[in-house]
Amino acid sequence: MSKITRKQVVNAVFQLLRQAETELPEDVLSALKAALETESNPIARIHLNQMLENAEIARENGTPMCQDTGTPVFFVEVGYDAEIDFDLMSAIQEGVAKATEEIPLRHNAVHPITRESSESELMDVSLSLVKGNKVKITVLTKGSGSENMSALRMFNPSEIKHIKHFVLETVKNAGGKSCPPVIVGVGIGGTFDGAAKLAKKAVLRKLDKPKDKFELELLDAINSLGLGPMGLGGNTTAMAVNVEYGDCHTASLPVAVNMQCWAARRASITLEG
Repeated sequence: MSKITRKQVVNAVFQLLRQAETELPEDVLSALKAALETESNPIARIHLNQMLENAEIARENGTPMCQDTGTPVFFVEVGYDAEIDFDLMSAIQEGVAKATEEIPLRHNAVHPITRESSESELMDVSLSLVKGNKVKITVLTKGSGSENMSALRMFNPSEIKHIKHFVLETVKNAGGKSCPPVIVGVGIGGTFDGAAKLAKKAVLRKLDKPKDKFELELLDAINSLGLGPMGLGGNTTAMAVNVEYGDCHTASLPVAVNMQCWAARRASITLEG
């Protein structure tokens, strides 16, 4: 069996970030075009057209589509039999630094209190072990406009019926600050931090995947709010609502809502030796 090299990982992270920052995924483009076809508000139509034009310019010029190039959030699946003899986290960090310098990306890392710039690049990495001998790396670049409008609440188990209201209130309170039309990721269950991770994984799900009844009910309810693109009115406040579930303690019911702006930037690659 061949080893996966550090250079493979560094280059893969760099290429993933370049793809995510400059090329909006096809399913997101299709959702924006579908929204444009059905949108009746003239101001909303202008904004949807500008989003599509923005994405096209970014792809053609190879430049980031938003001034906030976001926090790189990595989900890394490592095969039990993958042969790795280097510091994987350090390699990912090097790939982020290379991307920040060469694409370039905005340096976003600061101390939370002093707000002084950090010497290292910002990133969030979740590792999981899976079957096989490959390493799959997925990146989601999260801008803070939408990330700041996310929310988490610890419900009592008897409050299940209030989950829908909590999701709607979170989107309503976000208004235009989350840069709609948004993708709403909902994590139900797990633990305090586990629910947040479920919500973020829900954001990653492709928009053209089948939806269940609860997801469709939430989507209809959110679009009935009339916030519209950039919160300036219209039929399309959300492109999708994706819900992920996890087992939780019998005495708790954590629910997290992770907001994703229209520029749903993501990319994935699988490495093998």
